Amino acid sequence: MRIMGLDFGSKTVGVAISDPLLLTAQGIEIIRRKEENKLRQTLARIEALIEEYQVEEIVLGLPKNMNDTLGERVEKTLEFREKLERRTGLCVHTWDERLTTVAADRAMMEAGIRRENRRDYVDKIAATLILQGFLDLRRMKCCGKD
Repeated sequence: MRIMGLDFGSKTVGVAISDPLLLTAQGIEIIRRKEENKLRQTLARIEALIEEYQVEEIVLGLPKNMNDTLGERVEKTLEFREKLERRTGLCVHTWDERLTTVAADRAMMEAGIRRENRRDYVDKIAATLILQGFLDLRRMKCCGKD
């Protein structure tokens, strides 16, 4: 069993996959689209990755505002969640993704990745952080450490 993590943006979707033991998350790709509302190819690529990696659940980052309110981006993400669930038949969990992009950017700075190159990686790293947070919480709950 594997879990997929997604960082859904207006023009990109960062994708991460767990290892079979559900311990670690690895970023695998960034799906790019030319127009925000054109999701057919994005959904088809996600379906292909689900089949390739034998994914059984999905974690989708939920971009809440810093004051915990829900804005326009959250609405679009929840609409995307509905489409994902309908199309894949899988359970799609949401995960509060506040500050994951900031953390991803900081990690890239520390790794010495130049500013102009960071946008090539940020969504994949954010998806990895979303999924890793979900896996860590799941493991803590499973082991009674909450």
